[in-house]
Amino acid sequence: MASCLCRYRRRILFFCSPCILLVPVYIYVSVALCYVMKHGASHGAHVVHSKLPSHFTASGLKHSRDLAPHPVKSFWRSELDSGALWNIIQYMTDRQYNPILKPHLPENVSSVAYKTAISRRTGDRCSPNYEIKNTIPDYAKLPIQMKNFLTSMHCRDYPLIIDPLDVCDSQAKKGAPTLLMVIKTQTANFQNREAIRETWGRSGNIKTLAGQQRPVSRVFLLGKSEDLHTEEKMHLESSKYGDIIQWDFMDTFFNLTLKDVLFWNWFSRRCSHARFIFKGDDDVFVRIPAVLDYLLAEEANESRKASDTESFVMGDVINNAAPIRSNWTKYYIPESFYKGLYPSYPGGGGVLYSGSLARRLLEVSQRVHLFPIDDVYLGMCLQRLGVYPINHPAFLTFDFPVDEPREPCANHTILLVHKRSPAEMLQLWSETSTPSPECRNASLRVKLRPD
Repeated sequence: MASCLCRYRRRILFFCSPCILLVPVYIYVSVALCYVMKHGASHGAHVVHSKLPSHFTASGLKHSRDLAPHPVKSFWRSELDSGALWNIIQYMTDRQYNPILKPHLPENVSSVAYKTAISRRTGDRCSPNYEIKNTIPDYAKLPIQMKNFLTSMHCRDYPLIIDPLDVCDSQAKKGAPTLLMVIKTQTANFQNREAIRETWGRSGNIKTLAGQQRPVSRVFLLGKSEDLHTEEKMHLESSKYGDIIQWDFMDTFFNLTLKDVLFWNWFSRRCSHARFIFKGDDDVFVRIPAVLDYLLAEEANESRKASDTESFVMGDVINNAAPIRSNWTKYYIPESFYKGLYPSYPGGGGVLYSGSLARRLLEVSQRVHLFPIDDVYLGMCLQRLGVYPINHPAFLTFDFPVDEPREPCANHTILLVHKRSPAEMLQLWSETSTPSPECRNASLRVKLRPD
């Protein structure tokens, strides 16, 4: 009898142990959680949900009683809305360079345009691709400059005709150039180049407004022309000054983008130690001493991170611009070639960026298909780098506003002004080099260009 009671006592103690007592609790909690997840708070006790701050919540969410908030659309488009040629080519290129999407290129996007855009080479030269006209329905109605661009837009590797060796090498012994001035010009624009050399585009040790000496170099970017006499004169000019880079492509408006792409390559080989680059047209006037002061102040700013220099680009930033559809302008872009707004970009009359950013632009430009307008193309490259250009009101790429009263010291408040003839450059140089007492301490303009 005693042994039987002992055996039952052990069983009672086992079932009354703490671990066994937790089993009903576990079952109850599991059932309660399942009920709440299935039926929601409206069918049970009132549940208070904490609201996340807006920056924790993705836009375009779909809210459901049974599911957590989730994006309505996928993160990557599987189809392309636009049938424009450039959009198709760039869409396929972006997906090819996307490490996640590369193995799953969609078959439903027409690859005819993409295939016809690849290089056609004869020996070491890139030959025109006349089959591209089959991908543009209105090709026959396009202006000649657009047709020429379309047949050669797959070509971007052109040999150098003139390659100056000591533009930056002479400065390397004295230290990295603080600023490399890069001016886009054409063969026949002798007077513009001469005026720049005599005024704001002087190379060597340049004195800033604050009195510091900084090394500055200069180079002109050119294609070739069909006028052999003009070409001969330009070669003599190159021998005299040693500041001309020329490539073997026709120097047309729609080929200005080639000058950017080819310059970034030249820069990486010949002048990669330059700290900053000014790139502009040959009809601008630039206050280089003021630009140097601005750059030195930026470098001395302790709050700026080293990574900021790699993303530094400044100018007259244009936002939300749309392609011009008027076929009588030189900026005409047909809807069959490109659809959508342009990304933010600094106006091509003049832009300032760091040497380290130029090296990044060279890399990303290999993944961005050529576009006819050079400043828009720069914006496309910056967009893919996640770099947003800084707008500065002292860059007047559209000249002074027409309705703005001209102050006596107006020319002392700018960094750049566009559309100036050689004679006007000489006049501005004389005025800004020896400022009057009342203009000596003029500050850079802060008034934004009216929209």
